Amino acid sequence: MASSRTELMTRVCWVPLLALALFLGSVRSEPQVPCYFIFGDSLVDNGNNNDMASLARANYPPYGIDFPGGSSGRFTNGLTTVDVISKLLGFDNYIPPYANANGDQLLTGVNFASAAAGIREETGQQLGPRIPFSGQVRNYQSAVQQMVNILGDEDTAANYLSKCIFSVGMGSNDYLNNYFMPMFYNSGQRYTPEQYAQDLITRYTTFVRSLYDYGARKVVLIGVGQVGCSPNELAQHSADGATCVGNINSAIQIFNNRLISLVDQFNTLPGAHFTYINAYHIFEDILRDPRSMGLSVVNRGCCGVGRNNGQYTCLPYQIPCQNREQYLFWDAFHPTEAANIIIGKRSYQAQSDRDAYPMDIKTLAQI
Repeated sequence: MASSRTELMTRVCWVPLLALALFLGSVRSEPQVPCYFIFGDSLVDNGNNNDMASLARANYPPYGIDFPGGSSGRFTNGLTTVDVISKLLGFDNYIPPYANANGDQLLTGVNFASAAAGIREETGQQLGPRIPFSGQVRNYQSAVQQMVNILGDEDTAANYLSKCIFSVGMGSNDYLNNYFMPMFYNSGQRYTPEQYAQDLITRYTTFVRSLYDYGARKVVLIGVGQVGCSPNELAQHSADGATCVGNINSAIQIFNNRLISLVDQFNTLPGAHFTYINAYHIFEDILRDPRSMGLSVVNRGCCGVGRNNGQYTCLPYQIPCQNREQYLFWDAFHPTEAANIIIGKRSYQAQSDRDAYPMDIKTLAQI
């Protein structure tokens, strides 16, 4: 009797496990959207700058120390936020960089992001070659033409693209590597924070409208995070090395608020479904209670040089911290994989009504 009871329990236990395995298998084989296109800067660049003669590259150790295959061009120790989002959307593979993609790879989406890139053309120029937002849009337009050729005609391509997710995360460098860098740029003297935010939004609107004109319908506009809390800014401008730089974050909030209005504006267009991800608020939440999220070091880079490990960014073959999963920042500017997982998950599925407006990425994918 005991033997038969054991066999029965074994069969009962296997039923839900088998069902779960079949369910997970079906999720992996069928992404929630056919493709995912990414526009941005070093927060999401995964290799587009690798072959450029630029200082804005991360294709060397210890970058990628926790990423399968090692350093790939990602400016972190492991996954970026868009890597996390792509997996949550059900893609088997990470979205490839445009620089390495061709042919049928375009059909599942590509990453156009470029480190040091900004909304303004000159942003980041002190670091060397990069692909600004305008260049990323041009690359997307070229990719669309290739997709038209693959799919057979423009109507088929337009219908296909209307189901895809597009994410745009631009603006950080326009503050970090432009407005608040008077040694190289005079924009801080030429514009008030309100004027500068409006200039960025005007340019941003033109580029995003081009994406819409070339088929983008489900578009995620990612706000700028708390740049004034990065180790680099803390090292330079924070008296105690821990208090965030208020004037930088205040200027960024002006831009973000106008980005929310832009979502409302674009959602009046036929077939448009735009949404805003409040990266600033998510970052603020992390800083408010980091330990509840498994983080204990929030004002220093895991890899870097000088005060806050933020005066110079992570050097080639430098030995990083061992407890990377406890750090908010990987280097002087960029979050660790641990932080990117938190931000990516909350972008995909909002945990508060402030995380996304008017919907999170999971909801957008289902429209």
